[in-house]
Amino acid sequence: MLSEEEVPAKLPETGKIWFNGRFIDWKDAKVHVLSHGLHYGTGVFEGIRCYATEKGSFIFRLKEHIDRLFRSARLYGMHIPYTKDEICNAIKETVRINGLDACYIRPIVFYGYHHLGVIPYGCPVECVIAAWKWGAYLGEESLQKGIRCTFSSWQRFHPNTVPAVAKACGHYLNSLLAAMEARQKGFDEAIMLDCKGYVAEGPGENIFIVRDGRLLTPGFDSAILPGITRNTVIELARDMGIHVEERTLTKSEVLSADEAFFTGTAAEITPIREIDSVVIGKGEVGEITREIQRKFFDVVSAKESAYMKWLEPV
Repeated sequence: MLSEEEVPAKLPETGKIWFNGRFIDWKDAKVHVLSHGLHYGTGVFEGIRCYATEKGSFIFRLKEHIDRLFRSARLYGMHIPYTKDEICNAIKETVRINGLDACYIRPIVFYGYHHLGVIPYGCPVECVIAAWKWGAYLGEESLQKGIRCTFSSWQRFHPNTVPAVAKACGHYLNSLLAAMEARQKGFDEAIMLDCKGYVAEGPGENIFIVRDGRLLTPGFDSAILPGITRNTVIELARDMGIHVEERTLTKSEVLSADEAFFTGTAAEITPIREIDSVVIGKGEVGEITREIQRKFFDVVSAKESAYMKWLEPV
């Protein structure tokens, strides 16, 4: 069991939530207990960040997140009753109406209340957008000093069991088991293997390693989620002249890496300093990791004109 100090703080009630096309009070955003999504995990969602900068507030890669939301929905036969533009505009309005300059944004689409057969035909598709202030996912210190990880005994699901490329609610039962196991063993986060024994990803993050100045990351054949921050890092690294390879990675390659780090909307760029008591590199944030981390935060802070295409003004 976690100590009281380790239990995350309750979400701050931010004011208004966009619920099926209209804004309602946070406390009134409720669904029926017999909603299909609650019983079967039939929903898809995104995690998006809005950053406060000297030039104003910007949502990072909003279009790409909403494209993925719609792709995830399509894989589960779910028709979102709004256009992509309508969802993007609703997200920006949610940030504005709550007076937020920097925040985490959670759009979620799920099958609602109608019946409880496994097949959701007839169940309405509910659409919700919430936003609130949220700092570093694994703690502010983790960005500066790195985290301790463990290889999980729970493996990433086979891509023929569910569509691994979808960011779907039910998929995160797999992540929950790995993350809870890691925390109960005294680690900050887990690293999951795929069904063939290769390194896949974290419970909510993609993973990169550095070897001999090259950046390596698992490919889609390891059943990873196509992370938007992952894609960002690959593009930034290549623009910085760093060689990037997407391929299968073994445990031993990761354990003997010069550097390692996680990427994700929530995790941003989180260095990994230790895995199962094996020190990674020098046990501190590596030079290339720090360089990429610095570049990433310059981009989301609107300090890099070449990447303003990724920033959507609120």
